[in-house]
Amino acid sequence: MLTDRRVLITGGTGSLGKTLVKRILSGELGHPKKITIFSRDEAKQHDMRNELAERQAATDEVVFDDYHNLIDFRIGDIRDYDSVCSAIRKCDVIFNAAAMKQVPTCEYVPSEAVLTNVIGASNIVKAISNLNLTVETVVGISTDKACKPVNVMGMTKAIQERIFITGNLECRNTRFVNVRYGNVLASRGSVIPFFHQLILSGRAVTVTSEVMTRFLLSLNSAVDVIVEAVKSGRPGETIIPIVPSARIIDLAEALIGDRGNPIKITGARPGEKIHEILISEEEAYRTFKRNNYYAIKPMLPDISSTSEVFLNEPSKEYNSADDPMSKDNLVQLLMRNNLLVDQSRPPEVEMLQ
Repeated sequence: MLTDRRVLITGGTGSLGKTLVKRILSGELGHPKKITIFSRDEAKQHDMRNELAERQAATDEVVFDDYHNLIDFRIGDIRDYDSVCSAIRKCDVIFNAAAMKQVPTCEYVPSEAVLTNVIGASNIVKAISNLNLTVETVVGISTDKACKPVNVMGMTKAIQERIFITGNLECRNTRFVNVRYGNVLASRGSVIPFFHQLILSGRAVTVTSEVMTRFLLSLNSAVDVIVEAVKSGRPGETIIPIVPSARIIDLAEALIGDRGNPIKITGARPGEKIHEILISEEEAYRTFKRNNYYAIKPMLPDISSTSEVFLNEPSKEYNSADDPMSKDNLVQLLMRNNLLVDQSRPPEVEMLQ
């Protein structure tokens, strides 16, 4: 898919961006001409450059002989139009992973969330249109919080989805598609590293609500959704993974295991929802299944059409509360992703590691 393409990953130093780069370096997506990591954090770029050099030295899952010429680190800000123009002038495929994604933070500084999540996406579309660039595909990375949003993070991501959908009208030679998914296991700032920290320090594990549920998927599964969008996504579509959900209190109990940490119910933080939704009942009327994923057709009739069969229950939303997995299945999921706390070691040893 990416052979001979010049790839740009905005926010490429984040957990998702790093996993995406690792997958590209494995060669499974083809052999691109160039991979540009675009972000505004110099320290994270330095760390990522060193990590890639160590992996290359160990010949660990890297099939490219000269990755130094393949990967380009570029300092820049998705909020700045000139910076975006400079980064995407010679790109064929863009993955927009740059985001403000912490719900409480966005509630306190909504204008900052707008600058990154909304203006940043608009800058990409404007740059392609104004400069008449030959970008083939743009993949916008969204979140379940954009579906029936109640918080600033979700609202700005919902607008970002619409900006990329209408980008197909502004830039007729570029395909814009979105992906939308839930909580990514062990990504930076997610709940599992936070729970690990509390458990290993012997403190109470804080849970918002006894009934709170979330969709869960691994970083590699998140990349799989992005890959599916590049492979099969049609202009304006939003690709949705079919993933399990779980009760957060079950997640806390599974991670605590035999350690005996108490669980403290704290109540919702600013902007938090008790349950998340990946497909609303309104969207279900234009949602169909393809390649073990859901695809939401854009509501604008002048972008694309499909003859595929829509969902059998078009009025039913895809809600994390519908069928959360059992605690045993949740433990198995955590084990497969090496996320369980080692019960055989004292907390002090694990904290040092």
